Amino acid sequence: MTPLQDIRVLDLTNVLAGPFCCHQLAHMGAEVIKVEVPVSGDLARQLGADPELNQKLMGVSFLAQNTGKRSITVNLKSPDGKEIFKRLIRTADVVVENFRPGVMDRLGVGYEILKKENPKIVYCAISGFGQDGPLRNLPAYDQIVQGMSGVMSITGDVDSAPFRVGYPMADTIGGMTAAFAISSALASRKDEKGCFIDISMLESVMATMGWVVSNYLVAGKTPEPMGNDNFTASPSGTFKTGEGLINIAANKQEQFEAVCHTVGRLELIDDPRFKDRQCRLDNRQELKLILEDAMRSKSAVQWEQEFNVAGVPAGRVLGVAEALAHPQISERGMIGTFENAPGVGRDINIARPGIKINGSPTTTTMPPPLLGEHTESILAEIGYSGGEIEELKKEKVI
Repeated sequence: MTPLQDIRVLDLTNVLAGPFCCHQLAHMGAEVIKVEVPVSGDLARQLGADPELNQKLMGVSFLAQNTGKRSITVNLKSPDGKEIFKRLIRTADVVVENFRPGVMDRLGVGYEILKKENPKIVYCAISGFGQDGPLRNLPAYDQIVQGMSGVMSITGDVDSAPFRVGYPMADTIGGMTAAFAISSALASRKDEKGCFIDISMLESVMATMGWVVSNYLVAGKTPEPMGNDNFTASPSGTFKTGEGLINIAANKQEQFEAVCHTVGRLELIDDPRFKDRQCRLDNRQELKLILEDAMRSKSAVQWEQEFNVAGVPAGRVLGVAEALAHPQISERGMIGTFENAPGVGRDINIARPGIKINGSPTTTTMPPPLLGEHTESILAEIGYSGGEIEELKKEKVI
């Protein structure tokens, strides 16, 4: 099932937030045309842990977010480039860009211009701080947004905070928020009218901080860094074992009692320090030390099984390689493979969005495109002749 199979998306985005958004749309069946700058293309083509692929403009960072897309190169600063883009707009349903606010207007292809070419266009602008406000002109960088959102202030513990989340979560959340907004706009589009969607990475991140933000707004509780402890319950967090770390989520009274039975410390159930939820929160560290002492007798692998059998949610703390190799991931189709990918020269494995529809994971059939790989075929589709295409090449418009 491909819910967006009749939707054409023009992806003008770079690096992560925008490409991640369009990656989700591609997996939902949309036809995504990546509109890139000639010669260099998306900056992500030069980013990633494989220097050789970076030189080939097929960096790992680019490969991760651009399967299922076609690539056309267009110089939007040239009149002919603007005309190409306007022709594309007439055929499209969605355009996504993540330039700083005002850049598209200065290029002469902003929303007010484009909706004259196609009134039904859904235009999505992703930026660090939104299209208005005092910070609108600042560039969008993931770590800056993490810091300004308050996320870093509550990541880590008292000694280590503020700490950055270990992946570009602000970019990713911004992209996912954009994909959701675009899909919603398409679902409600009536009377052939489009809309302008303004996505702020800062606001997108803060929207995901619901409980933390509400504890401050409603209860007046200033959030504090708590390391690997869950601020709502105890024992709930990360614990040392005889070998490896394990996360436990004993949020209910019966789960706490099950923990005590499992580790063989029944006396803790009636201990006045731990008799109810609030007492356990007040004496969290004492309880943690007692439980960790009891769990030295077995490995995290063993405790994971025993806790779950006892009805206590538990899971080991895994590295990325271990997580990817886990049967729960490998057997559900989370990872897609493209054999002998063009420009890469070998098979590549790419993470899919993690969505199943009617029992099947969403997939894309095309590997990440070479820079400008589909320029000529796309131009031919929108009416350019072979001679015109050659002239556009000569003038470096494409």
